[in-house]
Parts: sequence; structure tokens; C-alpha cells
Amino acid sequence: MAQQSEGPSVRLLRVGEQVRHVLSDILQRGDVHDDVLTSHVVSITEVRMSPDLRHATVFVKSLLGQDEAAVLKALRTNTAYLQREVATRVRLKYASKLKFLADESFDEGTHIDRLLRDPKVARDLEKPEGDE
Repeated sequence: MAQQSEGPSVRLLRVGEQVRHVLSDILQRGDVHDDVLTSHVVSITEVRMSPDLRHATVFVKSLLGQDEAAVLKALRTNTAYLQREVATRVRLKYASKLKFLADESFDEGTHIDRLLRDPKVARDLEKPEGDE
């Protein structure tokens, strides 16, 4: 048997995308009765499913990164409701346990962009290859 090292299977990606859409829809429509969640725009940027589909890691980003800790706390407080909603809308053998994390990829991208724009780095990038 060959080992799969390419990454998640198509099924894991598809189910993760379904869960992402369901959670996004719930938050967009304001179905969660939580003051923090209704007063913030929250994006579900990615959902990574475990191979057995029993666990879902949900990456979230609040608009402009505002009150991210409060948003995460509110999502974690309402996890049971969100898990029930996902279980009824995404037909799986088991209800997936949801784990909410802040999506740091935007911050990393901004940091890398800032580093590349640094005058010292820009000077090094403009050097012709022959010059050392």
C-alpha cells in the first residue's frame, strides 16, 4: 500500500468546505444569540477535518482583527449549539467536534510583506546575480 503524503483527501477537503459554508451561514444570519458575535463580522477562513471526520479545526478572523480574543471566546462558548447545527446540516455518521482558532496566516503575510519592503532587503533584491 502506498502512503498518501500529498495532503488531505478530496473528501476531507469537501466536508471541510461544507462545514465552513454552514458556519459562515449561521454567523452571517445571526442565528447565534450572542452579543459579541452579532456585533462583529466574523469570517470562517478555513476548516480542516481530521481523517476520521470527528474533529474540525475552524480558523476564524474577525473583520480587521478587532476583538479577536472576545470573538474566539464567544465562539467557544457557543460551540455546543454550532456543533448541533453543523451535525444537522452536514450529513455525517458522527457529529464533528469543533475547535476554534484564530487564523494567523493574514498576519504572517503582512509581516513577510513588511520585511520585503524593508529598504535593506529591497536593496539586496535589486542586485544583479553576478554581483556578490
